[in-house]
Amino acid sequence: MRSSVASAALLAGALLCLLASPALVAAARSTGRTTLSVLSFGAAADGVTDDAEALVAAWQVACRDPRATVLLPSRHRFHLSPVTLQGPCSTKLTLQIDGTVLAPPEMGSWPKPSRPLQWLQDFSILGAGTVDGQSITSLQSASSPANTSQASTGHWHSPGVKPTLIRFYSSFNVTVRNIRITNSPQCHLKFDSCGGIKVKNITISSPGDSPNTDGIHLQNTRDVEIKSSTIGCGDDCVSIQTGCSNVHIKNVVCNPSHGISLGGLGKDYSLACVSDVVAENIIVQNALYGVRIKTWQGGVGSVRNITFTNVRVANVATPIAIDQFYCDRGGARCANRTGAVAITGVAYRRVVGTYSFQPVRLACSDARPCTGVTMVDVRLSPAATAPGGTVAPLCWNSYGEALGTIQPLGVGCLQRSNGYAMPLTQPFNYTC
Repeated sequence: MRSSVASAALLAGALLCLLASPALVAAARSTGRTTLSVLSFGAAADGVTDDAEALVAAWQVACRDPRATVLLPSRHRFHLSPVTLQGPCSTKLTLQIDGTVLAPPEMGSWPKPSRPLQWLQDFSILGAGTVDGQSITSLQSASSPANTSQASTGHWHSPGVKPTLIRFYSSFNVTVRNIRITNSPQCHLKFDSCGGIKVKNITISSPGDSPNTDGIHLQNTRDVEIKSSTIGCGDDCVSIQTGCSNVHIKNVVCNPSHGISLGGLGKDYSLACVSDVVAENIIVQNALYGVRIKTWQGGVGSVRNITFTNVRVANVATPIAIDQFYCDRGGARCANRTGAVAITGVAYRRVVGTYSFQPVRLACSDARPCTGVTMVDVRLSPAATAPGGTVAPLCWNSYGEALGTIQPLGVGCLQRSNGYAMPLTQPFNYTC
């Protein structure tokens, strides 16, 4: 998103205000941290006036000051047009959101996708406040009779516009804690080409029927911890894309959502590499899927060492799914391809609860079967409100073993092989 550049006069005035404030200087000396309120940089904080210039001005000062905090104080509403806050900055920079941040409700205000938070290190977003994308207001406007054609094609699919509320790019040692993110037009929180990410005790909230509103989206990002958070959205609760490794998700509630998903991977014959993902102590309710891996036909690469442990599901259509025939093109058919992203070493341990359609669906490639799949103590029963009945579990070209208590028995439909990996019909031609 294009940066809102503060004027030279505004920045100079802010610097004079900063230097002349005895209270601020005293606070900096006593705590070792400088706190810069956007109110001191000209923010109106009335929820209507655009406060982007004030935020950028405060950021530019804080970026040069070790251990600085940019504060959006409580009991205020800050209307912000899209801004880019970028580094490199001095260490230990914090953006503290205690008030309410309001994004523009009109889609025309959002430029093409870009990198709002980039090139940062040792950076934190925290606070007791809310970042509100206001997309519900826009959707209601788009659904009016005068805008029927726009609403019918999906409010979030304006050409070239796929806005994300908070996006990090090429940033490392980043913490996001305690804030609430709501009603994003698309993804709520995205990390792209990042590392050393910690997300804890956040709340994400959007309606279950809002399209493409992933809760947390990861791509080309390593060493991630997502803990003790509640996510409700209209798409994947946590979406893990290519280039991700060492991802740990713990004590997360997804309600509603499409569950925790790896993929879709390998679209348009691309290379996809995901490894070492652990999701444990997860609750998924009123969702399309529980835990899922989805890959496109024709892709290359690998998904390996994935573990789902202590997953409780309630009223989830399909709690366990691997789909190597993924296609999101609606009525258009996706052509059959012989190649596939290899999936090996996937464990499901203590996945229990209720399903509304199919307990397990493992649809693996003929060319590259899924190997090393393990199910231990998987107990799934039909939900009392399952509409239209349920269907039997499916294990297609999926090899491994089922141990412990398996319910229903059909869930243990994994095929056995003489070795850990079945012979592949095609050679590997990629490097992960």
